[in-house]
Amino acid sequence: MGTDERPRLLEIRENLTDRIAEAEREGWLGDVEGFSVSLAAAEDKIARLNARQDRRSSQVFLGVPSFGQIAPQTSAIEKPTC
Repeated sequence: MGTDERPRLLEIRENLTDRIAEAEREGWLGDVEGFSVSLAAAEDKIARLNARQDRRSSQVFLGVPSFGQIAPQTSAIEKPTC
């Protein structure tokens, strides 16, 4: 599902909205239900496209390592006492 699908999905959503309005005016209750299911699916796909686009365009904070994480580990050598 690519962003190139967005214009077509928006067109489908608009068409379904018009068909639902017509079916309601004409009293075609079965068609209203069927178109409503299709409309919900189209809106879900549009929402997924939007979410994917938002994820791709947002920055990701990976954190900043602490000094202890990047500094070489050293061990203290005790001098022998005489």
